[in-house]
Amino acid sequence: MLWIIFTLIAAAAQTARNATQRELTATLGTAGATHVRFLFGVPFGLIFLALVLMATGAPLPRPGAVFWGWILVGGLAQTVATALMLTAMNDRSFVVVYAYIKTEPVQVALFGLVLLGDVVTLPMAVAILIATTGVLVMSLRPDAAGIGLKPTLLGVAAGAMFGLSAIGYRGAILTLTESSYVMAAAFSVVIGLTLQAALLSVYLLLRSPEVLIAIFRAWRPSMLAGFLGAFASLFWFLAFALATAASVRTLALVEVLFAQGISNFMFKQRTTPREALGIVLIVIGVALLLWAY
Repeated sequence: MLWIIFTLIAAAAQTARNATQRELTATLGTAGATHVRFLFGVPFGLIFLALVLMATGAPLPRPGAVFWGWILVGGLAQTVATALMLTAMNDRSFVVVYAYIKTEPVQVALFGLVLLGDVVTLPMAVAILIATTGVLVMSLRPDAAGIGLKPTLLGVAAGAMFGLSAIGYRGAILTLTESSYVMAAAFSVVIGLTLQAALLSVYLLLRSPEVLIAIFRAWRPSMLAGFLGAFASLFWFLAFALATAASVRTLALVEVLFAQGISNFMFKQRTTPREALGIVLIVIGVALLLWAY
């Protein structure tokens, strides 16, 4: 059950990375804050790959055409998803946007079934629905005024793109059958980050070169976001190599609990009965998933 450990590590790192990127949006804009996780993530991805090469002594994989197709789908979808997420966070709170995005497991289960043939059993489907309901109960206040259609659509669309990204990356990793899953994951991380960094660098160079200058001026927080992004990606990919994308992304709903814990610890906010109910539903859903897997 290594995929469980990998997923929990990735979820914790991603929660911290999202918070860091959100802070960068104020100074770099949506495109700039999106770019830092890729641009500054590439060096760390290369370091991770080098460590795997030294530890295993295995040669680099030789990917075929199918790998490149899947990695392109994953990279483009993740780039769009990150931009949509940060745009939504401009209008709504960090935890609430997480709720919109975390409709992702339902969507990724459908994508996985159609595109990869990943089987979703009835207990797994029930677990996905219970855990996702817990996120919505926990994060969306029924008495909140002006939730707004725009952030809702942006958050759900971001969830769909994150789901498609997970399928793309899992599809790419599964094509590297001649390599160990660790090598396949580390290699795919580097290729994915490099592709995303190159595409967004060209886009910003043509459309907003001043943003690239601002990114390098803010190199200290950008390096942190890049490290957390590459670190999280490595462990997501390790999990994708061992389990279906739907299972990984459902367990990843613990990110909402991490985000809630950070809010409570930093701002000393007490957990409401509604939030407690949501937490219970998430725990039940995750426990059912682990039992059914």
